[in-house]
Amino acid sequence: MPFRSRARVTGAVLAAAAVLLCPARSWADPVPDAPPGAAVTAAPAAGSGTGAGDRGRTYFYLEGGPGTVMKDRLALTNPADRARTVRLHGADTGAWLVPAAKEVRIPARTRATVPFTVTVPGDATPGDHSGTLIAEDGGRKMSVRIHLRVTGPALSALTVENVSVTGRGDTTVIHYALVNRGTTVLTPRLAVRADGVFGPVLRRAARTLPVRLSPGQRVERTETWPDPPALDAVDVRLTATAGGGAHGTAEARYTPVPRGPLGGAALVLVAGAGGWAVRRGRRRRAAAAAAVAHSEDGDGVRDVMSVGAPS
Repeated sequence: MPFRSRARVTGAVLAAAAVLLCPARSWADPVPDAPPGAAVTAAPAAGSGTGAGDRGRTYFYLEGGPGTVMKDRLALTNPADRARTVRLHGADTGAWLVPAAKEVRIPARTRATVPFTVTVPGDATPGDHSGTLIAEDGGRKMSVRIHLRVTGPALSALTVENVSVTGRGDTTVIHYALVNRGTTVLTPRLAVRADGVFGPVLRRAARTLPVRLSPGQRVERTETWPDPPALDAVDVRLTATAGGGAHGTAEARYTPVPRGPLGGAALVLVAGAGGWAVRRGRRRRAAAAAAVAHSEDGDGVRDVMSVGAPS
């Protein structure tokens, strides 16, 4: 694992001193010969963590609380037979990242190790954050990912927004947006159901989506609906869940009615059928409630009469 420092000092000053004061052999190592046009490569430096398990890393992983200053090292390898100049800067959480040098000249067939610091702001939101350390060699860019976890209370929260249904028949599409409202990375699952006037018309069990949502991230997605009803008034309901108890749901109304006079008549028919179904359901519930009330009243009368009857 990478080296983690919780010292609340200016990491940029220490990192710069490490490069300027140490002998050249401490940060530059020879590498085997390579073709003249070979490009510089960038990767996390081996031996930067607390053990041998960090060797061969493909990304940086750092963890600390708000206000923490963390350090790691980037390895730049120049296998070519001439010196190359590489420029360094951060992206995403770039304001948190400070390389010891913004420009590094690497001799031919040499590997240079450049320290950098990541300073977590005091008001940083707990949870997962991502960044990138970018090395530019002429017109070529190399990116090394930084996975940063800010310690603190974790919150998993997910919302489903802007649900709508467009098209008819084979071109019907359900549009929606997922938003990570919490502080942890989420892999959402989505279930879809639709109910028409006369009953269910779509049941799509929850499945894992090919999406990873970072805190605050929003993604627009669609669901195809190949066989929707040709004439109905349908309530479409989307339910999204994720780890940590995250849960969100949203609905939209879909009424696939053709245009023109026939469409108007069909709409009236669907509305009438829907109203009839609603009224029928209400009458059934009212009748059932009346029957229950009548039964309770009858029992009460018999009890009173039995108590008050002479022996």
